[in-house]
Amino acid sequence: MSLRISTAPHMHNPLTTQRLMQYVCIALLPTAAWGVYAFGLPALLVLGVSMASSVLAEFVWQKIAKQPVRINDFSALVTGLILGLNLPATAPWWMMMIGAFFAVIIVKQLFGGLGDNFLNPALAARAVLLASWPVHMTASACVNPTFFQAGVDAVSTATPLGAPGNYTLMQLFLGQCPGAIGEVSKAAILVGLLFLLVTKVISWRIPVIMTASVFCCTMLIGGATPEAALAAVLSGGVLFGAVFMATDYVTSPITPWGQVIYAVGIGLIITLIRQFGSYPEGVTYGILLMNIATPLIDRLPRKIYGIKKEAKKA
Repeated sequence: MSLRISTAPHMHNPLTTQRLMQYVCIALLPTAAWGVYAFGLPALLVLGVSMASSVLAEFVWQKIAKQPVRINDFSALVTGLILGLNLPATAPWWMMMIGAFFAVIIVKQLFGGLGDNFLNPALAARAVLLASWPVHMTASACVNPTFFQAGVDAVSTATPLGAPGNYTLMQLFLGQCPGAIGEVSKAAILVGLLFLLVTKVISWRIPVIMTASVFCCTMLIGGATPEAALAAVLSGGVLFGAVFMATDYVTSPITPWGQVIYAVGIGLIITLIRQFGSYPEGVTYGILLMNIATPLIDRLPRKIYGIKKEAKKA
């Protein structure tokens, strides 16, 4: 008799991959709906092209490689949706296609497909797009001026990090500020977090500890007041990254203490980049760097089950 051993982690869960991905899609709906409301039809176009391109890229690759077509597991759709939510509503259509190709084929399929990628595909694609076309990636237009505060029709940055004093904590929380499609409304993100926690798709450790790490590190390293540290948490993509990207099963640690180390590390890197880097946002690189460190974190000593203790000597 032969046994087939799949790649780690070896965990039993009654939820199938398809159902998990469906739950993630449902959790992302409030954020996506808010982005479309805030930025209008351009945001809907970005999301649609991103999702369609991701599913098509996976379908074509699996056909060319003569692999079973698995687009019905919704993983490519989730990748495309998260990628689209990481982009500004003004992004040109060809950027979504390039990002989808890189995420699905380069990061995911070339490393063995779902479960074998060592980086979050959507986040890796965002990093490539940001490095290649920074002007497109850091531009955002608010097309719903009746909701947004006066004077924010067009901005030169995709996040309010460059001028945090222009926005109150309530505006940052509700999404009355410019930004990427999925990162502006923290209220919508928290609705998605609640759904994921109730359905037990993710645990509370990574999102809670990561945001707490950003808050504490901003105060300790940046010398910020509690209010300014809270503004740092509510600015940019901290909450979106903590809920929907840092919690990725494949690229995050599997042990509780490993998740704590991972989340604290992300928060520390984000703060260091924001405080001392030339780029005002560090969520993308913080999560990606800790994705790379995940295999090392998983190798830290932990309790091993299934080994019989030695009998005590008389």
